[in-house]
Amino acid sequence: MADIVLLLAFWFDTSKRVQTCSYTKSSRQNHGMPDGSPVMNVETKAPRSWSTYVIPAALLGFAGLATIVHYNDERRAIPKGKGKNHGCDTVKGPIVGGPFALIDTENRTITEKNFLGNWVLIYFGYTSSPDVGPEQIRTMAKAVDMLESKQNLKVLPVFVTIDPQRDTPAQLRAYLKEFDSRILGLTGPDSAIRQMAQEYRVYFKKVEEEGGDYLVESSHGMYLMNPNMEVVRCFGVEYTAEELAEEILKQLKKTPAT
Repeated sequence: MADIVLLLAFWFDTSKRVQTCSYTKSSRQNHGMPDGSPVMNVETKAPRSWSTYVIPAALLGFAGLATIVHYNDERRAIPKGKGKNHGCDTVKGPIVGGPFALIDTENRTITEKNFLGNWVLIYFGYTSSPDVGPEQIRTMAKAVDMLESKQNLKVLPVFVTIDPQRDTPAQLRAYLKEFDSRILGLTGPDSAIRQMAQEYRVYFKKVEEEGGDYLVESSHGMYLMNPNMEVVRCFGVEYTAEELAEEILKQLKKTPAT
């Protein structure tokens, strides 16, 4: 992009120099003005060739296309420290979601096919999250409970760790038991977790600390999947349990019963 901008700037600067009127010294006989007085020479310019217009237009079009591609790529990740402001309400732009193969707390292989026919609420987090993570799990569990007890609607809550190095099946089982036994915990090899995170446009980054310990920065996103395992809504951390349940209910009512 920088090379394109510099090229455009060079062309416009060159064009400006071509159109600038030059100043020359006149003779004493020219309008009776003293020698050395600046007067403007009006030059007759030849008509511009087609390349004068076509080449800059092509460069501008290419620059615009490059800008759009760059913008779409940036939308796939949530910038550092912007999790609260980047919760999305509708899914637009690049396709979100895709196939995956992880293991649950009982060491069973789970893929997206296991969820077909069910509404699923997926949260990407990690068990050592100090504050936001536990609060989001409580919000998810309470929202799912409200939908089931008040609306007789079942939504499967799923917790996918983004820290498989520490979140073993046993660790996930013990951790999620403290919140809600209905939450299905998923972990797996680091490569499988990263692939799923990329498919769901989940931002996370390991931050090393002294003593060999580390923290994990993440976007803390929740995704509502329809029975075809397609992402239909995603929610940020700004939702309360009541608001989350209400928005999920609206989405379920939009979908015809099968």
